[in-house]
Amino acid sequence: MADARDRPRVHVEDVWALPTPGGPNDFPRLLKLMSGGDTSDNPSWIARTLFAIRWKLGELFGWDDPDSKVGSRVATLRDRLPADLREGPAGPTFERLPFTSVFLTSNEFVAEMSNKTCHAAMHLTWVPDGTGRYRGQMTVLVKPNGRLGRLYMAAILPFRHLLVYPPLLKGIAKEWEAQANNFSPQ
Repeated sequence: MADARDRPRVHVEDVWALPTPGGPNDFPRLLKLMSGGDTSDNPSWIARTLFAIRWKLGELFGWDDPDSKVGSRVATLRDRLPADLREGPAGPTFERLPFTSVFLTSNEFVAEMSNKTCHAAMHLTWVPDGTGRYRGQMTVLVKPNGRLGRLYMAAILPFRHLLVYPPLLKGIAKEWEAQANNFSPQ
């Protein structure tokens, strides 16, 4: 019998203050930006290369096969929500990223993804920044899938923090600024 310490637990993997300064009603703009993202347009060539390697490894080892997705390997988090959230809108459809929307409120959104390494949730919220303005905050929660998942998450940690997230945040800031005058909530 497996020891309880061997069972994967959900934990907070990352928390980021997003470079998305705005007003109290700009949360839909953040959702549009995040749901339209793509790993192939990361502003860093090294981050794009790391993502390309990850997708290729996933293809070779079957990490991203259909039987590893939400609804196959793991039940969707939406099924575990309280009735008021479960009956509300799920949120936007992701154009190119492997996320499925879970729930959406006026200032909070969760999307999830699953593969053979982990089940992860991305939580976005729109928070006051202390200056009378607002900004996005992103929290990533992860439940590794066994030993493979724990090893994988440990192996990618330095790459995420040193090579992926810094240019990703710069790209979000650049896109946020570029769309400031062109945003339509539809």
